[in-house]
Amino acid sequence: MNTPLSFASCRPTRVSIVGAGNVGGTLAQRLAERNLADVVLLDILPGRPQGIALDLMESSGIEAHNRKLIGTTDYVDTAGSDVVVITAGLPRRPGMSRDDLLRTNAQIVAEATKNAIVHSPEAVIIVVTNPLDVMTYLAWKVSGLPHQRVMGMAGVLDSARFQTFIAMELNISPKDVSAMVLGSHGDLMVPLPHYSTVSGIPLTELLDAATIERIIDRTRNGGAEIVELLKTGGAYYAPASSTYAMIEAILLNHPRFLPAAAYLQGEYGLHDIFLGVPIRLGCGGVEQILQLKLTDAEQAALLKSAASVRENLDQALALL
Repeated sequence: MNTPLSFASCRPTRVSIVGAGNVGGTLAQRLAERNLADVVLLDILPGRPQGIALDLMESSGIEAHNRKLIGTTDYVDTAGSDVVVITAGLPRRPGMSRDDLLRTNAQIVAEATKNAIVHSPEAVIIVVTNPLDVMTYLAWKVSGLPHQRVMGMAGVLDSARFQTFIAMELNISPKDVSAMVLGSHGDLMVPLPHYSTVSGIPLTELLDAATIERIIDRTRNGGAEIVELLKTGGAYYAPASSTYAMIEAILLNHPRFLPAAAYLQGEYGLHDIFLGVPIRLGCGGVEQILQLKLTDAEQAALLKSAASVRENLDQALALL
């Protein structure tokens, strides 16, 4: 007697992106065109996610992928997602205080997380909304998920910027550069030159201290530099690529050591906080937190970065 074939394992992977702005739309394009996952693009603005999804679908024959893209305003359509990416939120606008931004985005992220997790209780959540470290904590808090399945995308982006500026300075391919940045996503991030290498050679042996400090300063202001140049928006190509790298490690179960905002329980002397640290990222989410040996100055900078996050976190938690 022939045994019926089971197609349960053939279920397409699905990624839902909450927020159909530039980051969300670009990430949807990356996921589909690299044939990694079906995509559900959700936004509160009727027509926008549907239009982006249809536009991307119409290019599927040219780009030679068979992924489905759905645009929607209904969280029901996100059901069964393997990964949920939260990019929804407002950028800081003229006249808007940091408190205003924090209050608005805290409400957006909390609502998005609650709605998404109802329909995808087994998903891994990646937060992109700023202020990132705080928003990641809120997403974890309201989701009720194990902390290993909630993380923030920032370290990958900050390290990619550091990597790019190092390559530009040395006039070499970025592929030969490995860079590491810890801490919060902002002015108090902590780039680590002695953990950054070029073809295995420590950066500190290739560039003098003044040049490295100049590159670090540009890295810390990488996002602001783009905002100043664009005038009416912020970065989205590099953030989308950074988020894609994380999703790829999860969905393909190709574990990677990457810096990301992860929950700390004593690592680096920090407790009950999400902060950028090197992690082992795999199909289950954060599989391990790597504890690097930091100099006294780097440890102090990391603690300062954490203190800034905690101050904003206390304000955000009071809003829930």
